[in-house]
Amino acid sequence: MTKQIAFLGLGVMGGPMSANLVRQGFSVTAWNRTPTNPGVAIAAEAGVTIASSIQDAVSTAEVIFTCVGDISDVKEVILGPNGVINFAPSSALIVDMSTIGSVAAKEIATELQQHNLRFLDAPVSGGDIGAQKGTLTIMVGGDLADFQQAQPLFAAMGKNIRLCGPVGSGQAVKMCNQALCALHMVGLCEAMQLAQEQGIDPNLIVEVCSTGAAGSWALSNLGPKIIASDLDPGFMIKHILKDLRILLESTDQELPGVELSDRLFKIVQQLDNEQGELYGTQGMIRAYQK
Repeated sequence: MTKQIAFLGLGVMGGPMSANLVRQGFSVTAWNRTPTNPGVAIAAEAGVTIASSIQDAVSTAEVIFTCVGDISDVKEVILGPNGVINFAPSSALIVDMSTIGSVAAKEIATELQQHNLRFLDAPVSGGDIGAQKGTLTIMVGGDLADFQQAQPLFAAMGKNIRLCGPVGSGQAVKMCNQALCALHMVGLCEAMQLAQEQGIDPNLIVEVCSTGAAGSWALSNLGPKIIASDLDPGFMIKHILKDLRILLESTDQELPGVELSDRLFKIVQQLDNEQGELYGTQGMIRAYQK
C-alpha cells in the first residue's frame, strides 16, 4: 500500500475525494488555497491532515493528487514557483484530476519528466454526488505501470476506472463526456418545458422516461432539482463553461450542439448580476424561462 498521499485542492469534489481515501486506510495530507472552504472541513473531519503549504503537503508524498480549476490553476499548483515540481520527492507520481484538456496535460507531463517526476491525467465525472459516494468515473491517461500503482487509490474514489491510453487520453475522453453532459442538459430542460406546456406533472418525466431509452444520469439526478427549483451546485455553470471553452478550442470540428449548450449556459451566467455562473448546471432551465 502506498504510504503517503498528498491531495491538493479541497473544493466540492476534492474534499470528499480526499476523505474517501482516508476511509479506505490511506494516509493523506492535503492543502487548499482557501482554508475556509467547506471541503477543507469535510476532509479534516474524515482524518485528512491539513497542511499550510504545498511544500508541507508533498515533501514526503509518493503520490500527489491535484484537483483544482482551470489550466492556469493546475500549472500554478504543479509547475509554479511554489508548486509541486519544486518539492516533490524524486520519481513521485503526480495525478491531476482536474479538467484541462489534452494539450495542457501533455505539456505538464513533459515538464515533470525533466524533473524525474511521473504524471497521469485522470479527470472525473459523476459530480458532487459521485465524489461523496466514491462512485466517480475516472478517465486516465498515462503509462500502464503508473496506472497500476494508482489503481487502489482510484478505487477509493471511483467505480468505473479506465486507462484510456497515453498521457492526454483521459482528458480526450473527458472532453467527449462534457459534450454529452452539456447536450443532455439541453434535452432535459426542453423536456421539462414541453411537459409544462402540455400540463404534465414533470415528476412523471423523471419517473417514466428514466426507465426507457431516454434515461440518463442528468434526468435521474438533476431532473428532480429542476422540478424543485433547486439551483444549488453539484457542478457549477462556470465550470462547465470552462470545460466547453477548452473543448471548442481543442477541435476544428463543427459542433452545433455543443455551441448551443455553451450559448444557453452563458445566458444563465449573466443572470442575477452575473451570479448565475454559481448555479449548478441544472440552472440552464433559467435560459428557457421568460
